[in-house]
Amino acid sequence: MNLSEAQIKKLDIVLAVIAVIIIFFNILNRCSQDKEFILEEVKQEYISINDLISNDMSDMEQTRKLDNYVEKFLKRWEIKGGSLAIMKEGRLVYAKGYGWADEELEKKTEAGNIFRVASLSKLITATAIMKMVEDSLLSLDDKVFGEEGILNEEQFSHYRDKRVQRITVEHLLRHKGGFATYRGDPLFTTREIMIWENLDTVPDMDRVIEYTLSQRLGFNPGASTKYSNAGYLILSKIIEKLSGMGYEEYCQKNILYPSGCYDMHLARNLYQDKYPNEVRYYEPHDATPIASYDKNSSDTLYRRYGGNNIEGLYGAGGWVSSASEFVMFVSHIDGDETIPDILSQESIRKMITCEGGELPIGWSRAGVNSEWKRTGTLAGSSAIVKRQKDGTIWMFVTNTSSWKGNKFPGYIETMVRRGSTGIEFPESQNLLEISQ
Repeated sequence: MNLSEAQIKKLDIVLAVIAVIIIFFNILNRCSQDKEFILEEVKQEYISINDLISNDMSDMEQTRKLDNYVEKFLKRWEIKGGSLAIMKEGRLVYAKGYGWADEELEKKTEAGNIFRVASLSKLITATAIMKMVEDSLLSLDDKVFGEEGILNEEQFSHYRDKRVQRITVEHLLRHKGGFATYRGDPLFTTREIMIWENLDTVPDMDRVIEYTLSQRLGFNPGASTKYSNAGYLILSKIIEKLSGMGYEEYCQKNILYPSGCYDMHLARNLYQDKYPNEVRYYEPHDATPIASYDKNSSDTLYRRYGGNNIEGLYGAGGWVSSASEFVMFVSHIDGDETIPDILSQESIRKMITCEGGELPIGWSRAGVNSEWKRTGTLAGSSAIVKRQKDGTIWMFVTNTSSWKGNKFPGYIETMVRRGSTGIEFPESQNLLEISQ
């Protein structure tokens, strides 16, 4: 059949349109594939398990006793809310929030809520230091101050006690630096430091370290042990100097993200500045307001919101986390092959080995053949994380402090032990699978 010139022209147009349509759908399909690839990368790298889990995922008949124990415990101690997470054999088998995340807004606590974890933060800092040791950025025997020290800047050279030059990195990790608290803990006396030092602005990390160095030591470095928040603040500074990053950024990129923890951050001082999924904090009913940590303010505030400078704690006590992400983090530094560790076996063993009554590195209590635990308390929160002898890891954290102070985590430990005894979790129960 012979086609006219006009028909040929129309056919060419039709074929051209078809070609454009084919190209368009190929591009669209390619974009869709790329989008799926990109989304998968984002999911793996940035989406926290906190955004995926909920209380009903741990609603099981075999945990009714545990739930009852927790609920009665909160009521007895006037705790507004809390959260419990349990990892067993590399599986997140339980994650649940209890009570109020924010009673005023009538928000119940969910498994994905984050809390101030207080001195559990020290375990993050210690892990970061051990990572730096493995990366040959420092040695545990390195001196911290003096001409040959890591922090050899002019601003840190005006120390009152020359024994400061003997302090090593390991001394700080094990609370053996010799720092005294004759005038109180420098991390919790911000207002007083401003008055004593005639400061017009709130002292930053460097200024608090300078103030600490202006005081005499309580004992020769390495000769004894005295719990020291200032020591872990100095470790935070060491991390910043040797990494060239902010303390928070280094820990996130090198410790937390590799552990699958994407929703752990440094805490903020005030309620209005809290993270979207962070709980509200409470103190005992008879708590009284105090002067703001900032001497320039005439406000009278509660310790939980403005009485203490939480933002100044850094690696000593400044992190927020969910119970689920924190047990995930611990599962990556526990020496168990079920989940790959982010530290070597040598580093992990070093952290839990104690000689002559010294404290472990990062942990409150640990040992090669014993349970490991880390506790923490602040105005507005109490927390404990524990690795049992059988490898089970659990954490409980509250958004309310108790008049028992730093003894309260012990009461939490007893409650969880009694409530969880005899529970057998199904082998199919693994909340981590939803994030993969």
